[in-house]
Order: sequence, then structure tokens, then C-alpha cells
Amino acid sequence: MDLYGYYRSTSSYRVRIALALKGLDYQALPVNLIAPSGGEHRQPAYLALNPQGRVPTLRTDDGALLIQSPAIIEYLEERYPQVPLLPDDLLARARVRGVAAVIGCDVHPLHNVSVLNRLRQSGQDETQVMEWIGHWISQGLATVEQLIGDSGFCFGEWPCVADVYLIPQLYAAERFNVSLEAYPKIRRVAALAAEHPAFIKAHPANQPDTP
Repeated sequence: MDLYGYYRSTSSYRVRIALALKGLDYQALPVNLIAPSGGEHRQPAYLALNPQGRVPTLRTDDGALLIQSPAIIEYLEERYPQVPLLPDDLLARARVRGVAAVIGCDVHPLHNVSVLNRLRQSGQDETQVMEWIGHWISQGLATVEQLIGDSGFCFGEWPCVADVYLIPQLYAAERFNVSLEAYPKIRRVAALAAEHPAFIKAHPANQPDTP
């Protein structure tokens, strides 16, 4: 498989974690979102792979192209079920997906680079932009703190899709100086992930395009 992504992209980070947890081999193909030419994601060669011009894009073993991290992770879960990232119980699966959706649908999109650039273009200064980011990340993490379990990873002793979404969001929180002090359960999960080989392998600092 080929994974087109950007080291600091939280959605690319999610897919890297899922691949690593499942022990799947892939070729990392960096897409520079901040290239002087305007970003490789806006160039015809990449748009031919992903018409939306965003990362990640996964090329499967049989050559199919998949976009959007939720769809890619669901594909990996169904195609390679040997290391499950979702529990068997239907209610438990829904709760895991609920945490993933809080992050993937309600938090991450509001600090995506395209949204932040739009805010700047509308006249917001950097202080206001940072306040915007801090508000939405903090609100989302406060919700996640109430939803996850009291021991282990988000929902038990083994990482699941909720952890796949949470850890990249915590990387973004660190980048934007959002404190985790109020979230002891989240900090517990972060500490476990920091020592887990799959999360270490997927970390932005360990990617081929890290500056």
C-alpha cells in the first residue's frame, strides 16, 4: 500500500496509527502542504489522485484510491480484521465511534489549515485565531474526557479507534499550546500511547518528511 500524507496532518497521523496497530506495511509518500509553489496537494499530479486536494490518500494493494481518514480506517478495519480496532459488542462499537466523531467531525475541522486561513483572510489577527483554536480543542477534549473509561486506553487495555483519533488531536493541542491539565483520563491515555510501539512509529517526529 501507498500512503500519501503530511507528517503534521492529524488525519494522516490517524491512518498511520491504524496501519501500525494492525502491523501493515506501506510506503509513505510525503505530500508537502506548505511548499513554496503553493503546496503539492494543489498540483495536478496529486489532484489526479485526490480531487479534494487533501491528505491522506491511500492506494490499496490492488491499486484502488481511497480518501478521507474515517473511510480509510474503516476499510482497514474490514479488510484486515486480524487486529481489531473496534470491539465486538454493538453498543461498545458505537461508543468508540462516538468519541472518534467528536474529534473527527467537531474538533479537527475547525482548526484545519483551510479554516484558519479563512479566518485570517476575514481580518482575524493571530491572537483571535489562537483563541478560536483553543476554544474548540478544549471544548472537544472536555467532552472526550467524560466519555472515555477510567483505566487503560480510551476503552480498555488495548488501543481502539477512539485512541487512533485522540492521540493526533493531542499532538495538535500541544502545537497550539492547549493545556491538558483539566483532563486526567486523557493524560493517562497519552502516557500509555507514548510508550506503545505503534504510536511511536506513527508520530510526526518519526516520519520521512519531518523537517
